[in-house]
Amino acid sequence: MRTLTLQTLEDILLGCAVLGTGGGGSLTKGLEMVRADAAAAKRVRLASIDELPADALVLSPYFAGSISPLSPEQIAAYKDLPRVTELESIIAARALAEYLGQQVGAVISTELGGGNTASALTAAANLDVPIVDGDPAGRSVPELIHSTFYLSGVSITPMAVANQFGDVAIIKKVVNDFRAESLVRAMAVASQNKMGVADHPVRAGRLKGAVVDGAISHAEKIGAAIHEARAKGADPVEAVRKAGGGFRLFRGVVTRATWKDEAGFTLGEVRLKGTDEWAGSEYLVWYKNEHMASWRDGRPDATVPDLICLLDAKNGQPLINPEVTEGAAVAVVGFPAPAAWRNERGLAIFGPKYAGVDREYVPIENSRPDGR
Repeated sequence: MRTLTLQTLEDILLGCAVLGTGGGGSLTKGLEMVRADAAAAKRVRLASIDELPADALVLSPYFAGSISPLSPEQIAAYKDLPRVTELESIIAARALAEYLGQQVGAVISTELGGGNTASALTAAANLDVPIVDGDPAGRSVPELIHSTFYLSGVSITPMAVANQFGDVAIIKKVVNDFRAESLVRAMAVASQNKMGVADHPVRAGRLKGAVVDGAISHAEKIGAAIHEARAKGADPVEAVRKAGGGFRLFRGVVTRATWKDEAGFTLGEVRLKGTDEWAGSEYLVWYKNEHMASWRDGRPDATVPDLICLLDAKNGQPLINPEVTEGAAVAVVGFPAPAAWRNERGLAIFGPKYAGVDREYVPIENSRPDGR
């Protein structure tokens, strides 16, 4: 178990934002969270699964909702409501622990993302418990059902939800995880598109094989590679690709970037005109909070569960949806999905058909054996 420095926390979140594939919450706000904790001398300890007592209670604190900017109408509709001072995901974690009548032994991120991993890091700091070096997605994902916990049969309930206005609820039981997604999404829509959640209460001894082991350290490696490349004047995009074992998918200039808020999700697309060796080609990326699928010159290229990551072509900064702007120079890098998603059960809920692509899953490395 190690106590993380602020630099390490920033590396982790930068790497998580890359692996967040355009979603996973705001990196800017995530960095603000961990910097505030560091300024208050609150510690964050990273523990491997084996370092935790087998009977330690582990919770997943995070946020659910749309990643779209709020409209003036959405802001006005809630202007008279009070606001809480503590982070909603931490309120939810405290409420769930109180309901269970147990102390929290550790927290685990619900997905890798600049915002949601920060939620787990700041929960660990404020609850003074370790964060697990693991993750039940190994990337960012759009729905609660998209979890290796679900694939491994770990119950999502009981779960707690809390919003910024002070509403707190315990959901004791759901018909299934699809219903949990629908319920939380509906509450987020009624809460200015954001809901703090704490779910999947599980014993640490059950984590082995149920989560992507070492996921936080993997994100740290990618974030550190970006910082090092920038300091040395090297290509940060190539540093990301190498550190994550990924593939160059495309490089170009954004010609169109559109999005809409729908049913608690941000749906959008980014179109690129190729540059360098991709000159003369066009690329399309479609997202549902996170990047779901891409097409090169009208032909399917990469799909979930593999990771499609948009980076600033010059500094390697991960681009968060829907903040991509027309005229931006963008590099697209892809990474193989964790093994848990690449079987029949995983692909059934988070494969090409979920992304609306009518083809069988083609692992990203199979079409790019030379790294291109």
